[in-house]
Amino acid sequence: MPNRVSAKIALVFRKPFRRLESVFFLAKTLLSERNFIYLSSVAVAISCAFAVIVLKSFAHYVFIFANYANQYLKLPYANSIFPIIGILLTVFVVRKFLDGSIEKGSSRILFAVAKKGGILPKKQMYAQIITSSLTVGLGGSAGLESPITITGAAFGSNYAQKYKLSQKDRILLLACGVSAGIGAAFNAPIAGVLFAIEVVLTDITISAFIPIIIAAATGALVSKILLSQDILLSFEQEQNFDFHNTPYYILLGILAGFISVLHARNFRKVEHFFSRFKNNTYKKALFGAILLAILIFLFPTLFGEGYESIKTLSTIHPESLLENTLLESHKSNEWLLLIFIGLTTLLKSFATGLTLGSGGNGGNFAPSLFVGSYLGFFVAKFMHLTGINSNLPITNFTIVGMAGILSGLFHAPLTGIFLIGEITGGYDLMVPLMIVSSISYAVSRQFEKHSMDVKALADKGEVFTSDKDKNILQSIDLLKLVHTDIQTISLDKSLENVVEHLSNSKQNLIPVVDDKQKLLGMVDFEEIRSIVFNPYRIKFTTVEEVLSQPKEIINLDDGMELIMEKFESANESTLLVIKSGKLFGILYKVSVLEAYREQLKEMIIE
Repeated sequence: MPNRVSAKIALVFRKPFRRLESVFFLAKTLLSERNFIYLSSVAVAISCAFAVIVLKSFAHYVFIFANYANQYLKLPYANSIFPIIGILLTVFVVRKFLDGSIEKGSSRILFAVAKKGGILPKKQMYAQIITSSLTVGLGGSAGLESPITITGAAFGSNYAQKYKLSQKDRILLLACGVSAGIGAAFNAPIAGVLFAIEVVLTDITISAFIPIIIAAATGALVSKILLSQDILLSFEQEQNFDFHNTPYYILLGILAGFISVLHARNFRKVEHFFSRFKNNTYKKALFGAILLAILIFLFPTLFGEGYESIKTLSTIHPESLLENTLLESHKSNEWLLLIFIGLTTLLKSFATGLTLGSGGNGGNFAPSLFVGSYLGFFVAKFMHLTGINSNLPITNFTIVGMAGILSGLFHAPLTGIFLIGEITGGYDLMVPLMIVSSISYAVSRQFEKHSMDVKALADKGEVFTSDKDKNILQSIDLLKLVHTDIQTISLDKSLENVVEHLSNSKQNLIPVVDDKQKLLGMVDFEEIRSIVFNPYRIKFTTVEEVLSQPKEIINLDDGMELIMEKFESANESTLLVIKSGKLFGILYKVSVLEAYREQLKEMIIE
């Protein structure tokens, strides 16, 4: 009976979607390619905006309910219980309904662009919404922006696949989904555009800006119309920039850079620790969730995204953060409040690591803003309490600090500058935002070449960098270039067999293998040329006598950059490829160069 009901429900929703699809197919035939992309960017943005509304609203109202439970129902442990439930439910959903795995972090978008031609799985259109709403919505100490950007990218990617658009348009619509997600999540369209360009796209032309701008504006507009402003992170800026405070903003930028590096490294350590629990999914989830619950019990501000506490921190009564904590009776003690803020700043990376490492889903975008606001408050308040400078605007430092950590963690200073400028409703803080963001970015880059989400992929050569040639090489699929249908020979054969193989194929070398396909060496035609034209020597010369070792051998998991280096080092046009110690095939240098040329044409987004 339930199956019949679900089938009827699916049928009800399927008909309107099919009609809508037919409208878009008709539009594709009637409109020019460029105009259809504009229409598509709007469609992708609207879809992404609704996902943002669902996620943000769910997380906000769960936070309100948790506070209600704490204050009125006298359940002081509610903030600690909810994250345990959320993480366990997330693990359950992933195991039972999502094939046991889910890709986390915005780095997956970069991997899709670099290695998959902008193709993301269909399940990413709903998997991120479900799992992150359970994790973060129920109090996991992470952010919703990363799942939002993956969802938006998946909408753009699968839309392009549905309507059979080219790779360049697929990547462009993927970026549109990302910009719409950020634009809707913060009502900050400019930040959405810049995030898509700084983080997702490495090469872009002016004409590609228009669809991305349209998507970001559409996402922000839908969010503004349908999403309550109380749910969004926004501030009322009270004080203007005073140039006399410039040295303190420089100090904040330096500290933000170091804290960014510390946050990223602590987060990776916690995730690495939980990676050992490979076969005990629920045990890992319960263990990590309990540790997180203890942290949240001691520091309730670590609950959820933390945007409510950021807003509180920027008001004239930041001491209210100590309510419903063990320090509530001492909330009038400003030094105690400062210590609480400082410890929370340092512990956020561990809380986020526990949330994601134990099996929850979320991202580091919101935690970066959280840590930045707490750091900015700490610096300004410390100057007040010590008497070094009692005139520093604490609210401004709280706001500007967010841009500093965001720039340091994600290596996206422009996004940090304009995001904070937009959510504060003005650009009076533009100069300190530039100072703090640029310094933090510079300091972070000194210690971490890649942003925290990209580092693991960059170490494997699986993501784009600022080197365009390297980017194109990385996007080439090695498996498509390797010739696996090749002639081989065993060591006990005569040279007559080699000549026969050479005459029946285009190979200029014959790999010599044992009965288990392990590579023993090769016979190079150039090296036996003098023997080939001597019938006597051909007949009585064994393969072992002319066996030579290749100057370089390609492993199937080698990056394309390393492969090209091996071609240059060996000064050869053909190299053998092995996999797990066994012969896999032959790679021709000309094939790589041809693929590079074709990829170069595809990679340029017009």
